Amino acid sequence: MARIIGVVNQKGGVGKTTTAMNLAAFLAVMGKYVLLADLDPQANSTGGLGVSVGEDHPTIYHCIVNDQNPTLSIKKTSIFGFDILPASQALAGATVELVSMEDRESRLKRVLDSVRTNYDYILIDCPPSLGLLTVNGLVAAEKVIIPVQCEYYALEGLSQLLKTIELIREGLNPDLQVLGVLLTMYDKRNHLAHQVLNEVSKNFPGRVFNAVIPRVVSLAEAPSFGKTILQFDPGSKAAKEYRRLAEEVIQLTS
Repeated sequence: MARIIGVVNQKGGVGKTTTAMNLAAFLAVMGKYVLLADLDPQANSTGGLGVSVGEDHPTIYHCIVNDQNPTLSIKKTSIFGFDILPASQALAGATVELVSMEDRESRLKRVLDSVRTNYDYILIDCPPSLGLLTVNGLVAAEKVIIPVQCEYYALEGLSQLLKTIELIREGLNPDLQVLGVLLTMYDKRNHLAHQVLNEVSKNFPGRVFNAVIPRVVSLAEAPSFGKTILQFDPGSKAAKEYRRLAEEVIQLTS
């Protein structure tokens, strides 16, 4: 029975998709069967893994809106044990279509529950907003990982996200918990990065992952080749830290 983990932050550009893709890859090479559900209308996880989706291929959109069987949508990636439930831009329209649907907050939960027994982990790459799609991600998940960029406004918006998580816990998903906060785009030469690290550790005692994702060029380049950092630059510091994150996640969820 898969552990379902949402990767979520309503701020864009914090390394959310990068984290979802690379964490999934390292969990897979550690012998876990992993499904990545791409819930972002930009479909960056799908494209970044080199998965192409034809016009007629059903995506996560069809599963959520039309009750399409997810097994018909799921595609394999180039890493053994790592599958993806791909997104397409049609997902952007789902936010509007969901509004009038019954059980509109739990459509994704139903989809993922139907394939849950096939995987050890299901990761959800949530969109960078707190709209209905992200709410679906939070209702479907048991745990969330919050990537936080090491920059001046890092903590801005976090309280809003935590409030949303709290509301969802009260009304729709009492089991939802924060698995941890992940610091991304860390530059050890930058004094501000150290401040953010201390600030986040102070605000989330015991909830910050030991893994800290550095700011490296190869991490940004890898998706343009349809690869994870594991395939693109396995010896890099970023690859080491994502491996470390995968180890921590396994430890915290077993």
